[in-house]
Amino acid sequence: MILGHPALTYLEAVMSQNQFDKKSQAWSALFSEPMSDLVKRYTSSVFFDKRLWQADITGSLAHADMLAAQGIISAQDLADIARGMAQITSEIEAGAFEWKLDLEDVHLNIEARLTQLIGDAGKRLHTGRSRNDQVATDVRLWLRGEIDLISALLIDLQSALLDVAEQHVEVILPGFTHLQVAQPVSFGHHLLAYVEMFSRDGERMAEVRRRVNRLPLGAAALAGTSYPLDRERVATALGMVDAQGQPQVCQNSLDAVSDRDFAIEFSAAAALCMVHISRMSEELILWMSQNFGFIKIADRFTTGSSIMPQKKNPDVPELARGKTGRVVGHLMGLITLMKGQPLAYNKDNQEDKEPLFDTVDTLKDTLRIFAEMVGGQFNPATGKKEGGITVNAMAMEQAALKGYATATDLADYLVKKGLPFRDAHETVAHAVKAAITHQVDLSELPLAVLQGFNASIEKDVYACLSLRGSLNARDILGGTAPNQVRVQITRHRQRLG
Repeated sequence: MILGHPALTYLEAVMSQNQFDKKSQAWSALFSEPMSDLVKRYTSSVFFDKRLWQADITGSLAHADMLAAQGIISAQDLADIARGMAQITSEIEAGAFEWKLDLEDVHLNIEARLTQLIGDAGKRLHTGRSRNDQVATDVRLWLRGEIDLISALLIDLQSALLDVAEQHVEVILPGFTHLQVAQPVSFGHHLLAYVEMFSRDGERMAEVRRRVNRLPLGAAALAGTSYPLDRERVATALGMVDAQGQPQVCQNSLDAVSDRDFAIEFSAAAALCMVHISRMSEELILWMSQNFGFIKIADRFTTGSSIMPQKKNPDVPELARGKTGRVVGHLMGLITLMKGQPLAYNKDNQEDKEPLFDTVDTLKDTLRIFAEMVGGQFNPATGKKEGGITVNAMAMEQAALKGYATATDLADYLVKKGLPFRDAHETVAHAVKAAITHQVDLSELPLAVLQGFNASIEKDVYACLSLRGSLNARDILGGTAPNQVRVQITRHRQRLG
């Protein structure tokens, strides 16, 4: 008997004092007062991590199946868990599931509802696991699916770029260095540079996926568990296997619950992909300005001005350029989040989800809209894509003529005549100066004037001084000659399937 509770034993009194929130907190029996509403709001993650619900249910069903196979729970418990999870799935899909702040996160919300539906079998589901390994598993399962979607979107964007490139292999664009006209290139060749970038992004996503696809479940809180779990069975059930079908399981329990390398690595790959988007955005913005006039993008991807009625603003590429900073910032945030954490799990790790979720959403939306903006939409009536980038080939070619883009070709011509390259370089610089003085292109200088710079120059020089001649001359692997561009388009088509 204790003071204040004459009719209760000591144990009964303690249990009575701790009934305040037993249904809403998994750890409530230890505490003597409820969590404050402020702390509930501050520590809750349910209103952003509820997007993990499918991964949570999928992981729980695989865990339950293994528990039953190992004789840890009964076959009836497994059947009840499966039935309860099916109902919860239906409720969530119908928007009828009540997400409760008091239950803190997606895991406790689903477990509480499961227990409400099926009783003690729902309480047995958590045997042999902790929320620490549970959430690590859920995030990995969810991210794996998102990587698959992103990989498909990367293919869509590459395909759109290939379509436009194939239509404009022969179009001449001024190639720039330092944003100064350098040499003429095929517009198709220029677009293929982005195809190369996005293909590497796809490779990086595949590599990240391989490391994401490993099972933490069974590590429990940090030290493993005394129950005879079959972790490899769970990994196989969840598709966490290598190319040979061998189960992939996190091998150290401490690392399994505290590792967020996979999220950081994904964010790094996503940030680099957004950097590629941003570089392309910058060029689209320049190209569609009146000073360039190289392209137009469809009206549905632009906006007007509230005061200047003549304006068409490239809001989509501008926003993508801006959102790149946001995604790069998330990467920095995740790295900073992890840099000072001791082993094993810490509550800090709750902060990994919002930047990760936003990175995924931003990248998916950006890839989806860019594929349509570049390549257009499929029109069933015509059987073609329509409404993508419109190219002004004449404006591109005229711009290439303004910057003496074939000067290097003249230098190469002189080298083939036996002049050392450095001497040829100096000779051509004098020729360009003369062309600037007379306000003509190199190809417009009379033969007698060119021969004044070097007597070995002959009439055939004009073939290499033309934009088309310069383009066709670079017929080597990776070069801008139309023959090579078509070879590369074929290679990429085969790669993408």
